[in-house]
Amino acid sequence: MVKEVRLRTFEDSDSELMQNWLEKDYIIKWYLDAEDWLTEISQRHEEYHWLNHFIVMSQEKAIGFCQYYDVFAAKDLEDWYHVKEPGKVFSIDYLIGEEEFLGKGYGKEIVRLLVELIMVNEEKAEAIIVQPDKENAQSNGVLLANDFVYDEKKEYYQKNLCTV
Repeated sequence: MVKEVRLRTFEDSDSELMQNWLEKDYIIKWYLDAEDWLTEISQRHEEYHWLNHFIVMSQEKAIGFCQYYDVFAAKDLEDWYHVKEPGKVFSIDYLIGEEEFLGKGYGKEIVRLLVELIMVNEEKAEAIIVQPDKENAQSNGVLLANDFVYDEKKEYYQKNLCTV
């Protein structure tokens, strides 16, 4: 059973921990260039201010990292989707950095919390889209467990959000 998990804002003091996580084989396999991730994080108050970074906590232990962002803001950096206006479609990234927390339901809870956070913080949000590597069975499974649907034509997962 998953213990209580919460997200807290990424702090400068988390950078070394993040770097250590990105050096782990089971993470860098999917995240590819650690330096790009570290640059985005170090410039999160400037060039990458549109990214929302968090540390995943289980009780008082930092166990992972996650982020969400408006895909409109990233349109010049990514080419796997097309959106026409800001504030409607978001994407997420997530990782579990501590091996003892793998395969125990924490990933599912992280994604659930990110979806909830987007719904609370982004009043015009209509959808969340995610494109993990097709070979990343764990990530694909976590998305399906959170009611994301894979779009074969677009080749990404999507979760439509209820808007009032």
